[in-house]
Amino acid sequence: MEHSPRVLSVPHGGGPMPVMGDPSHDRLVEFLRDTEASIGRPSAIVLVSAHWECPTPTLTSGAAPGLIYDYGGFPEEMYRLQYSAPGSPDLAERAAQMLHEAGFDPHLDPDRGFDHGMFIPLLLMYPDASIPVVQLSLLNSLDPQAHIEMGAAIAPLVNDDVMILGSGFTFHNMNAFGPAHPVTGGDPENEAFETWLGDTCTNADLSEVDRSKRLIDWAEAPGARWCHPREEHLLPLHVCYGAGAGPADQVFDDLILGKRASGYAW
Repeated sequence: MEHSPRVLSVPHGGGPMPVMGDPSHDRLVEFLRDTEASIGRPSAIVLVSAHWECPTPTLTSGAAPGLIYDYGGFPEEMYRLQYSAPGSPDLAERAAQMLHEAGFDPHLDPDRGFDHGMFIPLLLMYPDASIPVVQLSLLNSLDPQAHIEMGAAIAPLVNDDVMILGSGFTFHNMNAFGPAHPVTGGDPENEAFETWLGDTCTNADLSEVDRSKRLIDWAEAPGARWCHPREEHLLPLHVCYGAGAGPADQVFDDLILGKRASGYAW
């Protein structure tokens, strides 16, 4: 993989567990910590988190957004984590203009902070918190085609050293993480969906028409609804595909909380 900022879709793990030393996140933590060496260091980041949905594309436009500790049941110190990355009102306005030109009705939110889909992976990827970040919402319609189109709209940002980063999880069935499903791996539906997703995202023999159709019709894939009873954690990948517009490199494929999950770079 070439050493340059690009489009990247990563799993962000379970709440703050990647920064808690949880052993089931060890491989993910290793991957995220290696980002700067393997991917590069961008001048700014537009991050799409699974944890923010709005009726229209909405961007954080404050100069210094705070953090939103949108998880529960963790040790008190997990609610004192700090990641003081600056925002970028200019980048937010530029991305909003691109979305507007693509037919969306984007909004700027100067008050919204960064959720854990942003600060947990970035604490590991770029711990010095010096790279400006703008967070972009999902659409609460959960329309996969619209999310691909959002990514395509902001794709030109990568030409100016901006990383487009999708933060989600390619397996997100919360019930499957409970005591009824021990952390042992070997989930046939999880395996089938990950195999399908890896082929869909990376197979250079697929036309972009076919690749896009597969991702739009993702719910027809084997194991799809077992892995994603609700698809908000998959859709950041759709935005990244829209921005990357071609086959991806698979950069992560391992167990997290006993379930296979993957990450992709364009």
